[in-house]
Amino acid sequence: METISFGTDGWRATLEEFTTPRVRIVGQAVATYLRDEGLEAPVAIGYDARETSRGFAEELTRVLCANGFDVLLSDRDRPTPLIAHAIVDRDLAGALVVTASHNPPEYNGVKFIPEDGAPALPDVMDAVADRLAEPDPLPASEHGSAREVDFVDSHAEAAMDVLEETTRTRAAISDLTVAYDAMHGSGRGTTDRLLEDAGAAVNRLRCDLDPEFGGTGPEPAPENLEELIEIVSGEPEDDRSDVDLGIANDGDADRLAIVTPERGYLDENLFFAALYDFLLESNDGAAVRTVSTTYLIDRVADAHDESVHEVPVGFKWVAQAMADHDAVVGGEESGGFTVRGHVREKDGVLMALLAAAMHAEEPLDDRVDRLLEEHGTVTQDKVSVDCPESEKERVLLDLEEEIPETVAGTAVGDVNTADGFKLLLEDGSWLLVRPSGTEPVLRVYAEATDEERIEELLAAGEELLEPLV
Repeated sequence: METISFGTDGWRATLEEFTTPRVRIVGQAVATYLRDEGLEAPVAIGYDARETSRGFAEELTRVLCANGFDVLLSDRDRPTPLIAHAIVDRDLAGALVVTASHNPPEYNGVKFIPEDGAPALPDVMDAVADRLAEPDPLPASEHGSAREVDFVDSHAEAAMDVLEETTRTRAAISDLTVAYDAMHGSGRGTTDRLLEDAGAAVNRLRCDLDPEFGGTGPEPAPENLEELIEIVSGEPEDDRSDVDLGIANDGDADRLAIVTPERGYLDENLFFAALYDFLLESNDGAAVRTVSTTYLIDRVADAHDESVHEVPVGFKWVAQAMADHDAVVGGEESGGFTVRGHVREKDGVLMALLAAAMHAEEPLDDRVDRLLEEHGTVTQDKVSVDCPESEKERVLLDLEEEIPETVAGTAVGDVNTADGFKLLLEDGSWLLVRPSGTEPVLRVYAEATDEERIEELLAAGEELLEPLV
C-alpha cells in the first residue's frame, strides 16, 4: 500500500508497480469511501486502450460489486470525459477510470471521479488514501451486479446541445474537412464520429487499436503529430491533404491539440484565447486559467469587461473555480478545457466539436492573428529539470530564499506563490517554477513577446535551479 501514491490526477505507475493486487486495494478504498459517504448509486468504470486496462477494469468491477455496488462497465475503451459525463447524466455515485493518459505504454493508472463529475479535490483523495486496504467483500447475497454500457450516445447528444447553446449554430461545420488523429487512443470511434455526426468530412489517422500506441506515449505534442501537420499544411499533395483543420486527442481523449494550415501546431495558449473570444460572441462570463497559462486570456477578458480567475495547475482547481464563479470557460496550457453547461472535467471530445465550429465561423489562423494584433504578441514555452520526488519540497524551500531581484536583465516586480514561484517581471514577461504532479521533475515556464526572450528566461530559470537540485 505504501507504493500507491495519488498525484495530480490519480495514481500512475509503471506496470512493475501497477499490479492487480494494488489495483484491487484502490478499488476497496473507493468502495469504502463511497459507503462511508452514504452513496449507494451505481458506479461507472471506464478504461483506455492499453493492453492491460480492460483486465484492471474488470478487477475493479469485481471489488465494487463485492462491496454491494452495481457497476456500469464501459463496453470498450472510451474517453475519460465520457465516463465523467455518465456520472452526472445517470446520477451515479462516482466512477473509476483505468488510464495513464498520455504516458508511454509501459505505464497504467487509475483515477477516481466523484459524484459531481469533476476531478476529485485533495480532501477527497486524502479520504480515499486513508482507506487503502485489502478487499473486504460482503456476503455473496449482498453483492451488486455488473453490466456493460455504451456511453457514447448520451455524451454525443450532450456535446451537440452544448454546441447549440454556446454557439447558436451547427450548420457551418458541414463545410469542413477535418483530419483527426486518435494516436491509437480512446478517441477513435468517438471524436471522429461526433465530428461526422455534426456534418464534417473526416480524414482519419491512427484510428486503429494499438495498445502500444505505435511505440510512443500518446501525447499530442508537435513532435508526435508530424504526419497530421504535413497533411493540414498540404504536404504531401494527395487526396488526404485537402483538409481545413487538424485535431488530435491524447490517449484518453480528455485533451486535444489543434493543427492549422498556416501555423501548423497551434499553441494551446493561443487556442484558449481564441476559444474564449469565440464564446464571448454569444455568452457573458469569466474565464478560469491555471497559473502556467497565458495572460492573453486576461487581455481578451479586459476587452469584453470580463474577469479571469487564476488557479494552481491541476484541472481540479479549474473545475472548482468554474463552479465558484460561474465561468464560461476553464482551461490549462496543456490542452485541457471545458465550458459552462457541461461536466466540469476537461473534455477533448467536446472541444474538438467546438474547435470545428470556431474554424467554420472564422478560420482559426485569422482569429488568432486578429487577437495578437489587438492584444500584442505572446509566446510561451517550458522545460523540465530532473528532480526526485523526495527532493521537490526541499528545493522549493531553498528557492524561496534565492528569489533574485532580476531575471535575464529585467527587474522582478512581484512574486506569485499560488503554485510554486511565478516571477512577474517589469517588462510584462514572467517565469514560473513549479513541481510536476505526475513526474519526478520541476517545470520551468516562461512567457514573453518573442522566442529569443523565452530562451533567455528559460535559461535563467534552469540556472536558478541548478545549484539547488
